[in-house]
Amino acid sequence: MNFDAAQLGILLPALIAGLLVTATHVPLGMQVLARGIVFIDLAVAQTAGLGVIVADSIGFEPQGAAVQVAALASALVAALTMTWTEKRWPEAQEAIIGVVFVLAACGAIVLLAGNPHGGEHLSELLVGQILWASMAWLPWVGIAYAVILALWFGVGEKLGRVGFYSVFAVAVTISVQLVGLYLVFATLIIPALATRTLRRARLSAAYAIGALGYIGGLLISVWADLPPGALIPWTMAVFALALGPLISHCAMRPDRLSTG
Repeated sequence: MNFDAAQLGILLPALIAGLLVTATHVPLGMQVLARGIVFIDLAVAQTAGLGVIVADSIGFEPQGAAVQVAALASALVAALTMTWTEKRWPEAQEAIIGVVFVLAACGAIVLLAGNPHGGEHLSELLVGQILWASMAWLPWVGIAYAVILALWFGVGEKLGRVGFYSVFAVAVTISVQLVGLYLVFATLIIPALATRTLRRARLSAAYAIGALGYIGGLLISVWADLPPGALIPWTMAVFALALGPLISHCAMRPDRLSTG
């Protein structure tokens, strides 16, 4: 598999973007799985996307600060609303998350109905454009993710419900515009789900699955000329299944593993 300089120039920013998303979303995904609110990322990401579409329909520049503020504000409103509903109606939280997702998705479709490029915009929101990740934008993403990771690993559970949902909303808002909603969901859930039986080295194993999924998916997408946003979740799932026996073996013999 040979790549020319132009292809490598496209692959490198995309790979960095994928690894940055993996770095933040793997630990957050473990918490999402532990809380039993698996679809919250879809709801928050879709709401952030709705904010982008609203700002765009008003006439703001697609990459401007106003759009980013609109996306973040929408995601935070959704996240904080679900913070309240989790406390008020914990038994119905998953259903509420589903309703928020459906309403945000339908709102986006309605707003894009009269846009001649609506289908394209919706596809970008869902599948993303990871191959067009900007190297100039990635350092700022890295700084934001570093702050998120510092908060998460430094404070962790002490963030509380509101703190967790707020950090989660910020991370998902950035990521959904970088790689798309499907990749955000896959990165949050697949590594966490594949390593759920591990008590030690779980984080390392989950990071490996996420990173291999992005590396393999990007390489295959360029080689086979397939959309990476749709392919990477599949490669991530394949690596999760392929490493399943090893993960199961390690789960039964935790004494041989170092803490991850």
